[in-house]
Formats: sequence, structure tokens, C-alpha cells
Amino acid sequence: MADIEDLDAILQQAFDESSRIYKERGFQRRIGFGKKPALVSVDLANAWTRPGNPFTCEGVDDRIIPSMQALLKACRENGHPVVHVTTAYQITDRDSPNTDMGLWHEKIPVEAVNLKDEHLWAIDSRIAPVEGEWVMMKKRASSFSGTPLAGYLRALGVDTILVTGVTATACVRTTICDGLAEGFRTIAVKEAIGDRVPGAVAWNLFDIDAKFADVETTATCVDYLETVNRRNEG
Repeated sequence: MADIEDLDAILQQAFDESSRIYKERGFQRRIGFGKKPALVSVDLANAWTRPGNPFTCEGVDDRIIPSMQALLKACRENGHPVVHVTTAYQITDRDSPNTDMGLWHEKIPVEAVNLKDEHLWAIDSRIAPVEGEWVMMKKRASSFSGTPLAGYLRALGVDTILVTGVTATACVRTTICDGLAEGFRTIAVKEAIGDRVPGAVAWNLFDIDAKFADVETTATCVDYLETVNRRNEG
């Protein structure tokens, strides 16, 4: 516990100094919520949310799942689109020339998300998709890279994406960066984003908030999802 507290204290010092630099140079601006939201949930599949996998992340049971359940409830009751993103690979042999993941297999244990084992890449049953919610498989870190996600969202008239999932350092971060580049208002839902490495979530959310998205609490996002339709009607 002391080590985590020490890390938190060190990070807070870094955040305070970085905030000063960012503000002096015009960063940390706000993008705000738009009129038509969608929830984009990144890699909250069993390989990441359940114990015993190389990809298993921290804070899933006590923080991410409850946050996701609240967000899903608000989306479903108010007719907002939900996209569940997952990742799996057909070729997990590092020596095979027929890779379906570029050269990412040279860096990460791809065998842990083998396409043949559907349980690994199935969305966690606690936040399982319902009829009408799209489950999209990706091969790269970003949910936008090499996928039809941007076109799907535009066809629905979406202007705002609430991004959740894992990991803060990779798939969530790159999804947020590409989402902003594709012209969507990007919102990172604070309590619904996780990682495997201590300090990784805090640092990445701080930096994301400065440059690529607004980091907002689950409560703020749920309130937005529950009221945006009424505001649009008014």
C-alpha cells in the first residue's frame, strides 16, 4: 500500500508541474459533449477482464465493470448506440509469414487471444452485448485503424464518443487519438478505463485530458446520456 501511495504522490507532483507547463502553452482546452453520443467499449473481453491471462488488467471488478453497467443502462434506456470492441488473431505463430497483425506479435503474447478460443475474446458476460449492439473485432491497437468504425458512427449521426475499456496505455489511448482525428468529440470515462501497470491509467488520463479528449467521471457521463435527448428536443 505504501508503494502505491508513494507512486500516487510522485505522479501528483508530476501532474502539478505538467499542468503548469500545459496551461502556459495553451493546452488542456475542453472539447465538450455533442448532441449525438455513442459508447465505444474497448477490449472488455475475458482475456482482459478475467484473472489468469497475460492481458488481465487491474481494477476491473471493483471499478470498470460497475461503471460500464451504469453507462450501458443509460445508453440502452435512452437509445444511444453501443459498440463493443474486441481483439483476436487467427495466426499466433510468430514464425508464420501470414500474420494478421502486422509485426505486433513481435512485442506482445498474441497466443493469449487466439481466435479459435471464443471465450478469450468474448465480451465479459457482466456487460454482455444485447440485441442491436455491434461487436466489432479489430486487429490493431486503435479501434479505428483498419476498421469500419468511423463510417458506422457517421451513418448513425454520432458526433460524440464516450470511450471506455483497456488499456489506457495502448488500445484506449489510440482509439481516443484516432477518434478525435476522425472528427468526433472524444470523452474518456475516468472510472471505466484500466491497465495492467501501476500508475499507467492516471498518467495517461492526465495526458489524454491535456491533448486528445475530455476526461469525465462516470456520473457526469451517465447524466449526459440521460439528458442529452431532452436537451436536443428543447
